[in-house]
Amino acid sequence: MLSLTVIVPAHNEEEGLPATLESLLRQTVPPEEIIVVDDGSVDRTGAVARAYGVTVLTPPRNLGSKAKAQNHALPHCGTDLVLAVDADTVLAPDYIEKIKPAFGDPAVVVAAGNVQTRFTRTVWERGRSIEYLFGFHWNRPIQNHANSPVVCSGCCSVFRRDVLVAFGGFPERTIVEDMDFTWSQQIAGRKAVYVGDAVAWAADPETLTYLRKQVWRWMAGFFQNVRLHLGQLIIRKPMLALWILLAVGEVFTAPLWWATPFLFTLGMHRPVGQTLAWWIGSELIFTAPPLIYAARRRRLPVMRVLMNVPFVYLTKAVNLYYAWKALVVELILVPLRLSKGLVVYEKGRAHTSPGA
Repeated sequence: MLSLTVIVPAHNEEEGLPATLESLLRQTVPPEEIIVVDDGSVDRTGAVARAYGVTVLTPPRNLGSKAKAQNHALPHCGTDLVLAVDADTVLAPDYIEKIKPAFGDPAVVVAAGNVQTRFTRTVWERGRSIEYLFGFHWNRPIQNHANSPVVCSGCCSVFRRDVLVAFGGFPERTIVEDMDFTWSQQIAGRKAVYVGDAVAWAADPETLTYLRKQVWRWMAGFFQNVRLHLGQLIIRKPMLALWILLAVGEVFTAPLWWATPFLFTLGMHRPVGQTLAWWIGSELIFTAPPLIYAARRRRLPVMRVLMNVPFVYLTKAVNLYYAWKALVVELILVPLRLSKGLVVYEKGRAHTSPGA
């Protein structure tokens, strides 16, 4: 049986950390060690971690990003596998048990499970819950069957330690280390795997301020990786390149699709109600069946899930704005040396500063 160490990078996470550690200590297949990196916290993060009896590492200063905090702990890991868990993510009790078998294939070097939202209290969390239900029960399984996952989520990914160390650790060259490693390893001919039965719940943005900062980081990191890897992906991993190009294509076509009701009304003089009914119906045809399936898989009330659908358009609007901003900055301004791009890792919550 492969041995496993958990790394939890934590910067000012005294509120969310207890639930994370409790979920790790309840695992049906326990890890050999849990390491919390108290990365420059000014709250009680370190004291909270020590109260649970786990290993706590305290760098002399805030390292500035999640990848750097994880790399600080990596030399302390002597196990076959490393599980990186965000300090506000809760794992199902059988998460490690479900995900370890993926590494029975020696070609698999990174795997991650099914991420869902922990809370659905605010409009932003409710919108994100729909994105996750759709993405992790529709997009990810299709990508996995094609042997081309776009990303192994950094909040709950397991890595083969020797490959990770040989690669130089968690990538620090982009703002999203999970996507960088996922693409790099597939270019190298190794496998990334999505394990849908291994479930994790992430604490997602509860405010617009937090959502904007998180989405800006995600979108900037995506286009940083496009700039860095797309050429090699087209040559070495064309199926993964196809998913990425489809995602980029969606950035270009989404504004036109969203504007369709207005264009039909103004340009073709169609009744507003008829046009909106057609547009909403088209949206539901594509989104409702996967969401109903996902709700049943997760044992969630179907009507409660469908009631959250309107809120996803608010999060999609934020996503689209920052996707266009990231495209311009990372694919145009950075190559022209008119911008350095996004280089400061900022988690986003009001009580946190740049860091893990």
